[in-house]
Amino acid sequence: MSLAYTFIENPDRRYIEYGGKGGLGKTTFSAATAYWLAKQGYKVLVFSVDPQASLSDIFEKDIFGKGAVEIMPNLFAQEIDADRHIKEYQDEIRQKILDMYGFEEIPEEIEDYIAAAAAEPAMEESAIFDAVVDIVVGAEYDYYIYDLVPLGHALYYLSMASIYDEWIGKITALREEMEEYSQVASILDRDKESEEDQILAELQDIKERINTSSSILTDSEKTSFYFVITPEEMTIIDTQKAAVLFSKYQVPISGYIVNRVIPPELAQQDIPEYLRNRIDMQKGLLKKIDDTFPNEVLAQVPEFERDITGLEMIGKVADALFGSIVIADDGGEA
Repeated sequence: MSLAYTFIENPDRRYIEYGGKGGLGKTTFSAATAYWLAKQGYKVLVFSVDPQASLSDIFEKDIFGKGAVEIMPNLFAQEIDADRHIKEYQDEIRQKILDMYGFEEIPEEIEDYIAAAAAEPAMEESAIFDAVVDIVVGAEYDYYIYDLVPLGHALYYLSMASIYDEWIGKITALREEMEEYSQVASILDRDKESEEDQILAELQDIKERINTSSSILTDSEKTSFYFVITPEEMTIIDTQKAAVLFSKYQVPISGYIVNRVIPPELAQQDIPEYLRNRIDMQKGLLKKIDDTFPNEVLAQVPEFERDITGLEMIGKVADALFGSIVIADDGGEA
C-alpha cells in the first residue's frame, strides 16, 4: 500500500498527524500533504503545535501568531503563538477577579501569583493545547494537518486530553456536590447560586471541548498518524519504542514514511567513496526498517538537492510522497 491509497481508502480521515524525532522532516511532510490536498480542491489547514515552529520558514512567509494565513488557493497555514494565548488567559483571570470582588485594580500578591503561574513549564503546552482545541472544534476545513512537536513532547501533548478530562471531571463532580449541599442548607443567596451555576457551566464547557478534541485525535475513523523515520540505527530504535507508547494512548498509527533516502542508482556512477559507503549502509538499514515495521512503510522520500522551502520544492516533496495519484470526488482514485 502507498501513502496516497491510505487517503483514498479512508476518505473520512480528515485529521492528519506527522510525528517523530526532531529534525526528520515532519514539517516538510505536513506542508507537502497540505499542498497535495489543496491542489485537489480541498480546503486544508496545516498548523504547528511546536513552540519552535518552522512553517514560516518552509512557506517563506511570516505566519507566526497571525491565525490561519492563506498560502495559496485552498491552503492555509497557522503557527500558534503560545505566549499570546497565555497573556489572553492572564487578562481573562484578572478581569474575573475584578468583576467578582469589585477591586479597582489587582492586588500585588495576586498579580505576582498570576505572573508566576504563567512561568510554569506546563503553561506553554497548556496554552498550545487549548488553541488546538479551538482549531479542531471549529470544523472550518476539509482537512487538518498537524505538525506535531518531537516525540517526547508529543506524548505529553497527546496525554493532556486524558489528564485534563480526569481533572475537570473531578472538579465538576465536586461543584455539583457543593451545589446540592448549598441548596439543601439554603446557605447561598440567589446571586451566589447564579455565580456557582456559571462556574459549573464553564467547567462543563471546557470538559466537552477537550473530549471533542481528544476523541478526534484517537479516532481511527477520523484520524491518521504517520511516523517519520530516517535510515539511521538510533532513529529506528527510538521510533519503535515511541510506537509502543503512542499505542497506549490509542493513537491510530497508519504507517511510516522513510525520509532522506539516497537514491541507490547513484552507486552506478562515479561518486566519492564516503557516499558509496552511505548508500551501502542505508541499504541495510532500509531492510531493517521493512523488517521492523512489516507492510507499514508507505513511502520512501529521497534526499533532495537543497533545503525544502518555497512552493516549488514543496511540490517536489508532494510528488515523492504521493506520485501522480489524485483523490476523485467520490473518494476513489482518479
